[in-house]
Amino acid sequence: MTSHPAVPLLRTTPEGLLWEPSERWVRGRRGDVTVVDSRHPVLVWEPRLPVPQYAFPRADVRTDLLRPAQDPPRGARAGATVHYDLEAGGETRPNAAWVFPADDLAGHIAFAWFPGTGAGLDHWYEEEEEIFVHPRDPHKRVDALPSSRHVRVEIDGTVVADTRAPVLLFETSLPTRYYVPREDVRLDLFEATSHRTRCPYKGTADQYWSWRGGGAVPPNLVWSYPDPLPAVAAIRGRLAFFDEVVDVTVDGERRERPVTPFSAGLRV
Repeated sequence: MTSHPAVPLLRTTPEGLLWEPSERWVRGRRGDVTVVDSRHPVLVWEPRLPVPQYAFPRADVRTDLLRPAQDPPRGARAGATVHYDLEAGGETRPNAAWVFPADDLAGHIAFAWFPGTGAGLDHWYEEEEEIFVHPRDPHKRVDALPSSRHVRVEIDGTVVADTRAPVLLFETSLPTRYYVPREDVRLDLFEATSHRTRCPYKGTADQYWSWRGGGAVPPNLVWSYPDPLPAVAAIRGRLAFFDEVVDVTVDGERRERPVTPFSAGLRV
């Protein structure tokens, strides 16, 4: 049998884009209209962006709903020069799609994902599971492991959580998060808020709390996933803290406050 050298999945374009094919079945919808239905998407990483995006073969996209952009952005999307507005459901979403300026990806179309942009599609699915915020990175790992470590959390010297039954959540490139049983948290020291966030790896955190004690403590520093994705089911209903702004002691050892992509937003 003749052997052939393996073809690397992750490839680089002269423009500095990284990309690799995916075998996931991906669909994107605008309202009740399926705009994308692809079994051959590719994942694309732009320079200086830590998360991937999907690009789809043109044949898998409802290109009849796309129009040349009326006001294309400048200097965005790693030099993309072709942008499209999306017309569907009686609404126009500007700059909802674009083509990356790379020969390898010339036959593919990408869509905006990030929330709050007013562009892109409403719902995305990998196989039968809805996904949020951005595609999940196949090179990133998230593990939720029950533990017997002793974890204590303090704010301005006040102990707000103390447990010997945490779940440790290990996520590539982020500090360990300690998910504490609700009964081991002094929730009487916090006030529930209406804040909510979504994570492509964990689901929807629709329970947040802010510190009642005043001082230079940012809001929404405690959160919970009442119904997390199956892969991290162990964190269900537990509470976690932004280690960036609280003091965490694990088995008697005080942890340094980490600096993360969330740090800039955790300011009073």
